[in-house]
Amino acid sequence: IPVLLREAVDLLSPPPDGVVRDLTVGMGGHAQEILKRIPRGRLVGVDQDADALQHAGLALKKDPRVSLFKANFADLLWVLEDLPFKEVDSVLMDIGVSSLQLDSAHRGFSFTQSGPLDMRMDTASGHTAAWVVNTYSEEQLTKILFEYGEERKARVLAKAIVKARTQKHLETTAELAAIAQSVLKQGKKPGEKHPATRLFQAIRIEVNRELKVLEKGLKNAVKVLKPGGRIAVITFHSLEDRMVKQYFKKESTDCLCPPDIPQCICGHKASLKLVTRKAVTAGEEELEQNPRARSAKLRVAEKLPKAVAV
Repeated sequence: IPVLLREAVDLLSPPPDGVVRDLTVGMGGHAQEILKRIPRGRLVGVDQDADALQHAGLALKKDPRVSLFKANFADLLWVLEDLPFKEVDSVLMDIGVSSLQLDSAHRGFSFTQSGPLDMRMDTASGHTAAWVVNTYSEEQLTKILFEYGEERKARVLAKAIVKARTQKHLETTAELAAIAQSVLKQGKKPGEKHPATRLFQAIRIEVNRELKVLEKGLKNAVKVLKPGGRIAVITFHSLEDRMVKQYFKKESTDCLCPPDIPQCICGHKASLKLVTRKAVTAGEEELEQNPRARSAKLRVAEKLPKAVAV
């Protein structure tokens, strides 16, 4: 079920003959709604997950207006190289792990079902989660658990992982989740997060370099956006939302000099204007139909007519 579907597409407001980038296209939920709004337009769908692209292709029924590419946010520029247009009217970025990935035990994203410690969004490249938990030092694990998982007991949890792997090579999500369960106390009461939630988030972000890819993806998205075009970003945890919020704030501000400097010396010019001042969240009706929408936040900005390159 596509999250914040109506809100995202309404605020994106693609022109009927516009070119829209859907990142990530996932199973094609948002793309199908966008195609209804652009009867004379084109949609470029991008996803680094081969399984997701296959599902998207089936969902979109090989619509001639659709072009699909296996790539991530950081690859936006080369995706357009072989297409007849170099700029787009709208960009939708749907960040984070998908329901397809969470529900597939063999992908290793979920702590609720046992599977191999993989967590790669692109299964054809990069190191797996097993490599991270079995080779990173205690200090490295502590760092990513604290920074990417915002885990207060990062050091204690990292120490427990290192101790466990000396007894047995960690291979499954169940083994990793059990370590978190034994070390942390939350998750015992109704409504509390599972103790492995932040741990799995941190490892996944590290495996896929998600924050670095998002940072580059935001810059590239604004570069290819036409003046007057809009970028909409859906995030699912605070680290991503903070990055999007700060980037939009920075690029919607003319001068970035400290307030104690009387005259601007940075020369920064705004490239965006904010469409949403606060993050848009799911309403009660959507939450009843799709509980996974509870942490989703949507932010939208519009490229200024006289924007400079970022």
